[in-house]
Amino acid sequence: MDTLHSLKLTFAGGTGSVTGANFLVEAPEIDGGLKFLVDCGLEQGTKEADENNWAPFIYDPATIDILFITHAHIDHIGRIPKLIHDGFNGRIYSTIPTKEITELMLEDTANILTHKTDDETLKAIYSKENLKKAMELWHTLDYHQDLTEGAFVFRYRDAGHVLGSGMLEINYNNKKIVFTGDLGNSPSPLLRDTEMLANVDYLIMESVYGDRNHMHRTERRKILERVIEENYGRKGVLVVPTFSLERSQELLYEIDDFVENKRVPEMPVFFDSPLGIKLTKIYKTFARYFNDEAQKMVGDGEDIFNFPGLKSTLLTEESKDILHIPNPKIVIAGSGMSNGGRILHHEQNYLPDPNNILLLTGYQSQGTIGRLIQDGAKSVRINGMEVSVRAKVVFIDGYSGHKDSDHLIEFVQATADTLKKVFVVMGEPQSALFLTQRLRDYLGIYAEAPEGGTSTILDCN
Repeated sequence: MDTLHSLKLTFAGGTGSVTGANFLVEAPEIDGGLKFLVDCGLEQGTKEADENNWAPFIYDPATIDILFITHAHIDHIGRIPKLIHDGFNGRIYSTIPTKEITELMLEDTANILTHKTDDETLKAIYSKENLKKAMELWHTLDYHQDLTEGAFVFRYRDAGHVLGSGMLEINYNNKKIVFTGDLGNSPSPLLRDTEMLANVDYLIMESVYGDRNHMHRTERRKILERVIEENYGRKGVLVVPTFSLERSQELLYEIDDFVENKRVPEMPVFFDSPLGIKLTKIYKTFARYFNDEAQKMVGDGEDIFNFPGLKSTLLTEESKDILHIPNPKIVIAGSGMSNGGRILHHEQNYLPDPNNILLLTGYQSQGTIGRLIQDGAKSVRINGMEVSVRAKVVFIDGYSGHKDSDHLIEFVQATADTLKKVFVVMGEPQSALFLTQRLRDYLGIYAEAPEGGTSTILDCN
C-alpha cells in the first residue's frame, strides 16, 4: 500500500461501549503532520469506566493540534478538562450551539465530580481554570462552513441528534472521511432531519441501536398520552428520568401540545432539572436551528416549552417541596439513566408506591440504576438505601435520540457505492457487531467493529 497520503486513525475511546467517544487522526509529515481528535468524552455506566476516565490518554495531549466536538453530551465532551490538564493547548471547534451548551454541561459535571470529594487530582482536572481555558480555546463553525487546515477541509453537517449536533466531514486528498458522532432519530419534534451523505470513502459511525428498531413516533406519542391519563386516574406520581439535553425539551414540547389541545387532564408538572432549565433557555435562543414546524410555532409567538400547570424548580428548596404537593402530578428530572441528579430522590420517594408510574424514555446503559429497573429489578440501591420497586414501570424506546438499526442501514446505503470501509463504534458489543454484520450482508460493504486502543490506516492516495 502506498502510504504517502495515508492517515492513521486510532480508536482511543468509544469502542465496546456507547460512551467515551475519542478518536485520533494523524496526517503524514508530507501534509503537515496535523494531529486532531474527534470528541473527548467520559466513559459512563460502570466503576471500571470511572477509573478509565482518570487514566492517562494513550497519546500525548500536548501534541494535538485540534479537537473537533460533534455535540455536547458528556460522553463526547466530559474529558476535555483532563485533556487540558494533561497539556492540550490547541484549538477546539464545534457548531455555535454546541459551544454554548458545552459550557453549561462541563460546569455541571465539574460540580458533580468535585462535590464532597477529597481527590485533589480530580479537583485539579475540573478546576475553574481548566473550564475557562476550554472556552478560550474554543472556536465555532456553522453547518456547511469550511475550515481549511493545510491539506484538509473540515465542515459540519447536521446530525439531527441534539441542538447543534454535527457530523464531521473531512476532505483530504480527494477522499472524504466522516465521523457521524451520534445520529438523530429523525423526524424529531424539534430538530431538522439528519442530513444524508454522498461520496464518502471512510465512515466512522455510531451503533447505539444497531441491533434493534424503535416504535414509530405516532405510537410513542400515544403511549405518552395514555400514561399521563393513567397516572391521573391512579392519582399517582408519574416519575420521568430524563436527559437534560434534548429529551427534556422534546417531552416539554409534547406535553405542551397535549395540554394546549386538552388531550390530557391538567395537573402539576414539575420540571426538576436545574441544568435542563438552563439548557431550555439556550434552545429558545437558537430556535433558528429547529425544523420548519417548530420554527413556525415559535415565530407565531408560542412558547413551545411552557404550558398551564408547569413549574420549573431551579432551587433545591423548590425540589424538596414537590413531595408535599397533592397527587396526581408529574415529575420530570435528571438524569436520564438514574445515575445521578435529582431523579434519585424522587425515585427513592416514589418507587415503593404501586400507584405511581416510572416512565423510562431512552437508552439505559449497563450498570446504571435505570438499566437495572428496566431489566426488572425488584429493588435498587439509591443513596445507600435499598429501595423497593413497586411502581409500574413503562418503557418508551421511541423517544431515543438515536437512529435505530433500519435507519442506520438506510443512512449508510445513501453513500454505499463509494464506501471503502465503515468502522462501527459507540455501541455495546452486541449492538456494534450486529450492525457490522448487517452492513456486510445487506449492503455488501467492508465493515468492522474495532477494538479499543487499536489503529488503522486510511488509504487516501
